[in-house]
Amino acid sequence: MTIKRVLPNFALILGIGLLMTTPGVSQESGKFRSDDPLQVDPDQLAGPQPQPVQPSQVFDFLENTFGRRPDRNDEIPPAQNVNTLGEVPDSSWFTNRMSWKAMTLEELARGPNRLEGPDQSRPWTIIAVKAEGITPGFTIRDNRGDVYFIKFDPPDHPQLATSTEVIATKFFHAFGYHVPENYLSFIRREDLQISTDAHLEDVEGKERSVRDSDIDKIFAKAYHLPDGRTPVVASRRLAGLPLGPFKYLSTASDDVNDIFPHEHRRELRGLRLFSAWLNHDDSRSINSLNVYLGEPGEGYVKHYLIDFGSCFGSGSVKVQTRRAGNEYIMEGGPIWKAALTLGIWDRDWRHVEYPDYPAIGRIEGDFFQPDLWRPEYPNPAFERMLPEDALWATRTVMRFSDEMIRTIVDTGRITDLEAASYLVATLIKRRDKIVRHYLNLLNPLDGFQVSERGRASQELDFKNLGLEAGLAPSSSYTFQWFHFDNDSGSLESLGSGDSPKPTLLIPQDQAEYLMVRIRTLSPGHPQWNQEVDVYLRNKTGSRTLVGIERESSFR
Repeated sequence: MTIKRVLPNFALILGIGLLMTTPGVSQESGKFRSDDPLQVDPDQLAGPQPQPVQPSQVFDFLENTFGRRPDRNDEIPPAQNVNTLGEVPDSSWFTNRMSWKAMTLEELARGPNRLEGPDQSRPWTIIAVKAEGITPGFTIRDNRGDVYFIKFDPPDHPQLATSTEVIATKFFHAFGYHVPENYLSFIRREDLQISTDAHLEDVEGKERSVRDSDIDKIFAKAYHLPDGRTPVVASRRLAGLPLGPFKYLSTASDDVNDIFPHEHRRELRGLRLFSAWLNHDDSRSINSLNVYLGEPGEGYVKHYLIDFGSCFGSGSVKVQTRRAGNEYIMEGGPIWKAALTLGIWDRDWRHVEYPDYPAIGRIEGDFFQPDLWRPEYPNPAFERMLPEDALWATRTVMRFSDEMIRTIVDTGRITDLEAASYLVATLIKRRDKIVRHYLNLLNPLDGFQVSERGRASQELDFKNLGLEAGLAPSSSYTFQWFHFDNDSGSLESLGSGDSPKPTLLIPQDQAEYLMVRIRTLSPGHPQWNQEVDVYLRNKTGSRTLVGIERESSFR
């Protein structure tokens, strides 16, 4: 097992000790081990149930806004939870979906959903109420016994919150994150009954029984169809014991499987790019959830992203502000510029024009610059995203064809077809900007695989993502082959050459490991000339891909 391990405390040392003594986990030495490249991170070891955490949005804001943040002079280490190919193994945090291959349209439309939504026979029973806060709603139990949290659209913006939640959930599921099952549904006030055990916390913090007036108050603030039905998004309760949110920094000391600092997890760094694409400015700790699965002492923690109502042009219960995605809530540079010029200096994003689509809100693709995009306040993992992390995420974004984007947007059932078409076109435009920007930061070679050329020879095939994206008309490649000593790490040159195509003949050599160093030659793309080292292992006379390393001028 070759994933790098960081051990900041005793609990993590215990966790790695358990990992290294688990059957099937290699304890070999050398750069590469027999189980490389690792496809699954064994982070589901039985461990004690961690203590639940009460989320604090205020503390999270203060900690990440005013705490120590990396600056341009800091040397940010590479992501620590990747395998020898630079991929993120499946884990309690992430499952490879579009990151490995394109999903079908049916899979994208289905997303995480395993049902068709809450049981349609009525009444539904209200078992809890959230009467205050940004998104009031309540929890129901349907006649199958399944539990759902119900949220509504604001009265002046039909479908803004509900369709956004459903569409964004499908995207984040396709990216590979663990997300809830979110369904569009319709209810009437008379379809609901209140459980005698249902309680809520009032504005004074006191708990009391739920009254009919509490439900009436929530319905009064919601959008209703002319026929009296109320559109809702029904989020199915996750299996397991909720523990509260995870942080995007450090580790949880009481979770034996949590051994990689969260700011150094590639899937959390790359989340910045996915969030920028979908304008998920609310991508912060409070919109995550740890869940303990299994009996106490025999379970493990699974990590979810939740609450996607603040994506695209939606701010959950209102349209997004003009600031969303453009500037932190508190960002020193713009504040000082405005103060020192007595307000003469102004922010460009204040003057961006948006079409008037109540179901979509404020999102656009012309002013959008992916590298300048901001969430509500600094995210430690986002701030440490390196070009290698961005390439990993960009490759996934590239796999979303126009048809795929349209298919996912259609699951939101937006009745304003012009608004739906605008959202699709905007996401396509933002996708293309992300691809153009991040594929120019380093050598965009990908898709390496060994294929048979004949009876006695093999070749290494690969793709140039930059060419596939239309960033250059053509490229050529220089290469140098080496013997690689796995124990010492030493290299012995076997010769060099160049190729007009992304295909290299593999030397017929019996050494256990070979390495080839590839550079891309393409006028106008100097970063493509950075090295990509590809390692091949000899197994029973046939070469297999075992490692990929990328040079980056940003480190």
